[in-house]
This record gives sequence, C-alpha cells and structure tokens, in this order.
Amino acid sequence: MSSLATVVFADLFGSTGVFESLGNARATEVVTRTTSWLAQRCTEGGGKVIKLLGDGVLVVFDDSRDAIETVLLLQRKYQLLLSQTPTNAYMPLRIGVARGGVEFVENDCYGDAVNIASRLSELTGAHQIWVNRDAVEDAFQYPDERFRSLGSIPIRGRAEPCMVYQVEWQEDSGTGELTIQADLELGGGDNARDALGIQICLVCLDQQRVFHAFDLPIHVGRSRQVEFVVDDVRVSRKHARIDWRNGSVVLVDVSSYGSWVRFAGGGPDLLLRREECVLHGQGEIALGAALNDPSAPLIHFSVQ
Repeated sequence: MSSLATVVFADLFGSTGVFESLGNARATEVVTRTTSWLAQRCTEGGGKVIKLLGDGVLVVFDDSRDAIETVLLLQRKYQLLLSQTPTNAYMPLRIGVARGGVEFVENDCYGDAVNIASRLSELTGAHQIWVNRDAVEDAFQYPDERFRSLGSIPIRGRAEPCMVYQVEWQEDSGTGELTIQADLELGGGDNARDALGIQICLVCLDQQRVFHAFDLPIHVGRSRQVEFVVDDVRVSRKHARIDWRNGSVVLVDVSSYGSWVRFAGGGPDLLLRREECVLHGQGEIALGAALNDPSAPLIHFSVQ
C-alpha cells in the first residue's frame, strides 16, 4: 500500500566502540535497552515503529509536525540520559527525517522517503537532526528559527540532490539568524570528484590552503607529515581527518582531546570525540580546546 508519510531514522552513533569496550553481552543489553526507549518515545509522539535496526529505529509518522516535534523532544530527553552515561557506553543520537512516498509491504516499508531519511541519518553528525525540505514545508512556515539550511546535499542512489535543513533542538541555542546556503548544482556519480568543483579552504593564522574534493582525504595535526599543520601542544600529531564521502566533506576526529565545530550563522558548538560531522558553508574548528577558550588553536573553514 502506497501513501505519503514522514520517515524518521534515529541512530546511535559509536555503538561499535561500545561493543569493543563493554563486550558483546553487556553492549547488546545497553543498545537494546536504549533503542527500546527510543521506540517508546516515538510511539508516544504518534509514530508507528516499523522495526528496530540493531543500533537504531525506523519510525513512520502521518504528520511531519508530529515527527519533528517528537525528535526535538527525543534529543532533549536523550541528552539528559547521556549526561549520566559512563564514557565506555556513550552513544550520541543522530536523526534523519524525510517526507515523501512510502510503500508498506507487510510489516516493513520502502520508498524514496525511507532512503532519504536513512541517508540523512548516516551523514549527520552526533547530536544532530537533519530533515528534507518536504518535511519542513509540510509542517512549518519557513523560515523558522529552528531550521538552518545546509543547501543541496547529494543522496546516494538519487539523481537529484536533496535540500536539507538542520534542526536546532537545544532550547537555549539562541539561533536568531539563519544562514541560507546557495544551492550546489551537483551532477554525476559519487566518485566524479573532479567534475563537482567542490573545495574546502582552511585558514590558521598566516597559513591558508585550499583542498579540492579529489585531494581528500587529508590530515590535520601537529606532525610535519600531515597536509595541514597546526603547531600547538594541545593538538595531536594526527588530530583530525577530512574525508570526501559520497558527495560530502566530512570532518573525522581521531584525537586524544577532541575537536569543536561552530558553523556560521548561529547554533550550538558541536563537540567531536572520535566522532564525525559533515562540514558545510563556513565556520571554525577548534583543536584540543573548546571554542570559548580564547587561546584555542583555531582553523577557519569554508566549503565552496
């Protein structure tokens, strides 16, 4: 049976490390308990849980407003749980939401919205919520301060890129101004890097480098052997990696002390500890110290 619906993929990020740290039996118990909790919260918000996906849940809503309001509340409640979670069981939540056609077959569902929501969940960083334009327009009058445009992002398996918005779910984020990215006219397959013309510019003090998509991956760190050197004792020898992954520029923290990301236009700072996020637009990256530390080693980035 075909219908129009809003699909939510909620995924626990970093579960592999939890299995390594806790062992299979204990990690399975923690992950299963957490995904069951996620499913219950989504059901309370009006969603229909289609299935549990190991370290995530697939939920379908009839109404986009219900879906988005539910995942906003879900992140806030889950953040409280995370604050009491030991480091070896720490799994941030990342969520993808998409409105579109869905085909229900027995107890499962398929379709474009399912594929988009799944892909957005994979692309988004820890603690983030990404939604497609159809879901936003179905539920809210845009612009709305809760939504920040990320521009057009390629979705694996789709010929056309998808207009994506990040949901600012922190109640005290103070996002009063939106950054609207110009649409990227992307064509070709995921591996056609040189045809895309995408590049990232990194600036640190008097050092400025431009890396094209076909130059990636590159490493950032204190070692003289990396492609972008930041000479500070708080920076690991290989602190972070910048990848090209399925049409997106991805920052991967591989450091001892973490990386912080702040996007232009407002929104909360994003802390990465052995985690990753998609870089878009402009912003700042702090290595080994928080962005509110005036002495933090800073890299200004711009994805063009």
